[in-house]
Amino acid sequence: MAVEPARLGFSASDAPDTSIVSTCVHCGLCLNECPTYRVLRVEMDSPRGRIQLIDAVHDGRMALDSPAFLRHTFQCLDCRGCETACPSGVKYGALIESVRAQTVQAKLLPTRRRIAQTVLRVVFPRPKLLRLAARGLWLYQRSGLQGLVRKLGLLRLIAPPLAAVEALSPPVSDRFLQASDLRFVPAHGERRQSVAFITGCIMSVSFAEAHRASLRVLARNGCDIHIPEHQSCCGALHVHGGDLETARELARRNIDAFESDDYEAIIINSAGCGSTLKEYGELLEDDPSYADRAHAFSRRVRDLSEFLAEIGAEPPAGSIRERVIYQDACHLVHAQGVSQQPRDLLAAVPGVELVEMENPTVCCGAAGLYSVTDTDISLAILEQRLDAIEATGAKVIVSANPGCLLHIQSGARRRGLDLTVMHVAEFLDRAYSG
Repeated sequence: MAVEPARLGFSASDAPDTSIVSTCVHCGLCLNECPTYRVLRVEMDSPRGRIQLIDAVHDGRMALDSPAFLRHTFQCLDCRGCETACPSGVKYGALIESVRAQTVQAKLLPTRRRIAQTVLRVVFPRPKLLRLAARGLWLYQRSGLQGLVRKLGLLRLIAPPLAAVEALSPPVSDRFLQASDLRFVPAHGERRQSVAFITGCIMSVSFAEAHRASLRVLARNGCDIHIPEHQSCCGALHVHGGDLETARELARRNIDAFESDDYEAIIINSAGCGSTLKEYGELLEDDPSYADRAHAFSRRVRDLSEFLAEIGAEPPAGSIRERVIYQDACHLVHAQGVSQQPRDLLAAVPGVELVEMENPTVCCGAAGLYSVTDTDISLAILEQRLDAIEATGAKVIVSANPGCLLHIQSGARRRGLDLTVMHVAEFLDRAYSG
């Protein structure tokens, strides 16, 4: 009798934690919080279903390279909405990121994700190369070439998938703001706090004005702001994609760059980055040279709105008479537990009517590079968010993550909505300036 060959399973390095798998009681309370389940209505595209798949690979009932396993696990956005809903405290984010690390080790990444991983490994850790790539994209956008390509529909004819990705490309800032551009911003008036500021990667070249607004808001609230020169990309996109080794190297760089007693807090204004920065301790727990330093680093990290709430931000004097929605960024509300603070800051602005949309904590579909790697599902999720936004009648939507801002702005443009999309720092800065 022929012996069935052993199925490809998990390796020992960065394997999914079976104790997390066993924590799940299969109650199903996560289903309505899962954006892919809400769109696809497939059990295996829910957190509960994916945990069953992970358990099957662990037990040898399914192979790691099974097309079904790869499809369903990669269709997860890693938004962690299920973690907020879960009564058992299942750490699903750590589980799915370990699964992706296994697929990276086994060289099983789907084509789009493999291309994205190459870009992340080559470009994002190198600020000068990132700046060069961003300048090339800026020329494409400002020269009129982008408008011509879109008007003629050339990409739609030649390569429809590439056209969908191009439509989601971020607008590049006219003036970048990396650590090499600015090292220190003094507090306005009496100094209350001394902080460090993380410029990151995409934020520094596509949301430089949100960075400048963040610095002005912090200075307005009595903060001396240090911008360490040798900081790097935080590694969030690498973690979410399963490239944990590159993420660990980036984490070590940032720990070295920010290891100073000159500041009380390390400020980040990007939700996805913030969650990873706060989890450096877990990322480097097996590194004897960095484990303790990583935990010390993470303890000082604060999201911008979280920090402003902690120190008691000065109420803006300027009035903004608008109906406003705050879109919860997944890795701020679910991974960091920060939700009320940005709402309180926005509500304190005179003239603001802050309204809630239906299911405000459900993912918008951006999820880092998900809109590029899984465009169809991402856009289907976005359509549900746009329906909820449109139902409120609000004309301004504020969020705290670049992916959310880009995705919603792109969707609103396609739908023809008269909607202003702003970073929370830009909104506060406008109120302070008014």
